[in-house]
Amino acid sequence: MEKYRMKIKDFNFYYKSFLALEEINLDIQAEAVTALIGPSGCGKTTLLRCLNRMNDLIPGAKITGEILLDNLNIYNSAIDLIDLRKKVGMVFQKPNPFPKSIYDNVAYGPRLHGTKKKSELDAIVEKSLKRAALWDAVKNRLNKSAYELSGGQQQRLCIARTLAVEPEVILMDEPCSALDPRATQRIEDLMGELKQKYTIIIATHNMQQAARVSDYTAFLLAEDTSGSAKLIEYGATDIVFTNPTDKRTEDYITGRFG
Repeated sequence: MEKYRMKIKDFNFYYKSFLALEEINLDIQAEAVTALIGPSGCGKTTLLRCLNRMNDLIPGAKITGEILLDNLNIYNSAIDLIDLRKKVGMVFQKPNPFPKSIYDNVAYGPRLHGTKKKSELDAIVEKSLKRAALWDAVKNRLNKSAYELSGGQQQRLCIARTLAVEPEVILMDEPCSALDPRATQRIEDLMGELKQKYTIIIATHNMQQAARVSDYTAFLLAEDTSGSAKLIEYGATDIVFTNPTDKRTEDYITGRFG
């Protein structure tokens, strides 16, 4: 039986008067990886950032419709944004560790949410770094600066930092675009492990990556540079990639445009 963690219903997003996302309807499967694909400027990152209301920070941004997390509308005025972003964490395109130690990067979120006891923080840091497949590499240098890590390790540290507050959903915006192939493979392998417990939504321009890591794929497209982005097709990744129902999906996946 399918179980959904997030539901996007009749959702429109505006930058002032410009309609950037038009009538998006999408059910996000729990404990699976959903890839958002499409050409540059098609709204992938915009949609991703709507899922934890990061676009609220943009002057003139407004929405209509709903995004439900466990059947609660995240755009309800009573929603606590700090709590929402605890439940729906984000990993960005470029690794963005804080200018702190490895330990303090991971402990930052739990401290913010009230965990002060060192023994509890120690346990959270170890557990999160293990889940991010980084513990063995850093366990003897937790007090060293996060900036001493390689790019791929920094990205896994950012994933550990997200995991430390026990999210339900993890958003990943082009998480491998700044990484070399070996580091990319580590992150992709990690996504496969993390989906056993978490719901993961990844925006990626890399077709091969979407095909490798995702269970479901949503294809977004703005028909012209001034047009709003629409959801063209959504379904199980193997079907979307091998037997798409829309000619535009087929044209994009086969490289005819984009």
